Amino acid sequence: MLGPRINAGGRNGQADLGARLLSTAAPHEAAALAARLDTLNTERRDVEASVRAAAMAQAEERGFDAPLAWAAGPGWHPGDVGIVASRLKEASNRPSIVIGLEDGIGKGSGRSVSGIDLGAPIQRLAAEGLLIKGGGHKMAAGLTVAEDKLDAAMARLGALLEKQGAHLAGPADLQITGMMMPGAATVELTEQLEAAGPFGAAAPAPRFVFADMQISFAKRVGENHLKVTFGDGLGARMEAICFGGYDTPLGPALEAHAGARFHLAGRLDLNDWQGRRRVQLRLEDAAPA
Repeated sequence: MLGPRINAGGRNGQADLGARLLSTAAPHEAAALAARLDTLNTERRDVEASVRAAAMAQAEERGFDAPLAWAAGPGWHPGDVGIVASRLKEASNRPSIVIGLEDGIGKGSGRSVSGIDLGAPIQRLAAEGLLIKGGGHKMAAGLTVAEDKLDAAMARLGALLEKQGAHLAGPADLQITGMMMPGAATVELTEQLEAAGPFGAAAPAPRFVFADMQISFAKRVGENHLKVTFGDGLGARMEAICFGGYDTPLGPALEAHAGARFHLAGRLDLNDWQGRRRVQLRLEDAAPA
């Protein structure tokens, strides 16, 4: 809730707003700054959603079987292209580049997939003169390109990524730790799992599948999240939250479940609310049972 709003000012050229909010001792100033940041965050979300839809449509038209997924558009803000590149990478399981164009210059951001180095080819394109500048590391990169060289640069980048086998990957695999029933997802177990952390990219938290579950409740919460209650038919029930569920087909599919049963995959979280501590599933994917 707080993080995106504190960052929202920076995406709109007012990066000091978050720092001023966190440091002021004046309640009236804090309220005004918080309201301004909330408005900016809403505007940012709307713009990001628009850019994401346009970029996704453009990349899908080019095809996700290529070694590179990319999109470019006029007026796309540099603060949005990195987030959209991440979404495009997740959808295509390909290295992805999203570029905003303005006055004949494109500024873009890229994200890669496991096993494919994006930074080195970007640096090579800069050395070859196809980019004005570019750099990064294996998993993320940034670039500046003249608009009249955009197609040539992306074609060359695609060729370099193809040599690494970027075109050979199928849909992204979901790594599953094990299967679980709702009655087994206790607070004690979740606390033990959390004690085994911290978890991160190199050591991901365990992901469990709850197989053949009956959804009893599904509702949109906030702008694009989904809240779900499910059970095994034996009396045990559990809540789940799917963040960004409506950015993908997952949210609408589960909301319109019509009594169908699903396999649900995600990670266990502890939810403290009004003095009660409960386990909830951070839902990441689902499939019809």
